[in-house]
Amino acid sequence: MNQDRPLLGIALMTGFTLTAPLMDAFAKLSSAEIPVGQIVATRFAIQAMILLPIAWALSDLSRPSLRDMGLHLLRAALILTATMAFFGALQFMPIADAIAIFFVEPFILTLLGALFLGEQIGWRRLAACAVGFAGALLIIRPSFSVFGPVALLPLLTALCFALYMVTTRQIARRLSAVALQSWTALAACILVAPLLALGTLGGADFLTPVMPQGRFWLFLLAVGLIASASHLMISAALGFAPAATLAPLQYLEIVTATLFGYLIFNDLPDSQTFAGIALIAASGFYVFLRERRLERESLPAPPPPA
Repeated sequence: MNQDRPLLGIALMTGFTLTAPLMDAFAKLSSAEIPVGQIVATRFAIQAMILLPIAWALSDLSRPSLRDMGLHLLRAALILTATMAFFGALQFMPIADAIAIFFVEPFILTLLGALFLGEQIGWRRLAACAVGFAGALLIIRPSFSVFGPVALLPLLTALCFALYMVTTRQIARRLSAVALQSWTALAACILVAPLLALGTLGGADFLTPVMPQGRFWLFLLAVGLIASASHLMISAALGFAPAATLAPLQYLEIVTATLFGYLIFNDLPDSQTFAGIALIAASGFYVFLRERRLERESLPAPPPPA
């Protein structure tokens, strides 16, 4: 069983925030020709194909208990819904806009961590969340009048992802990150396959698979590979640090999203965007420094010199 190691959890969570927006960028590129349901299915299929053999080689695939099977299916349903909603939003919205709306999620996660996991929430953590959210609002001011009902999709993603992280925290301390993500990917494939079949029979375009052409094969492969790596990091992070500690760090994701939006989609940040990035980075750095200090204070005092 893992013990809480906040600094390692923070480092892994930072890795997630740096890589997950790149997956979103490739998903947005893919959505020009590939239906959302197929992008999501490919993302989990590649993750399963990569991680299941690794987990098997590491002897991590012990038969889960009935309770853990239920948690795996619940996690898969939550991340499947969150991913499909977010990829659907990316068809119509810039990445930074969608993530800005999504960033009500750390508030939800902090509250759920206290409600379901009994985690302590001090005013400093709440303040860090508030500062990070203020930075997100400075970067992109979500406007329902501009995007209409599509703007609700990142909110659905926020709720499902917060529940996904809380559920992950309950099981991540008992399983390795590789085993955890292997079972989740397999469960997601089992859940999404009937959806694609029903969508094809019902004529739902967003669930009807097509044959990718040219570079779209590479886009889909990138979505799966980056998703596998990023979600390994977040699963491991939740095994080492409380959800409430990690929540403010998620704001760093919008920094990376803004960068990829500029480099790939020519979305040039303005001065107000850079001010928001500064607030987000400051809130994440504050959490890191505070957890580092608390970890040092929790260490036993060195013995006095002879």
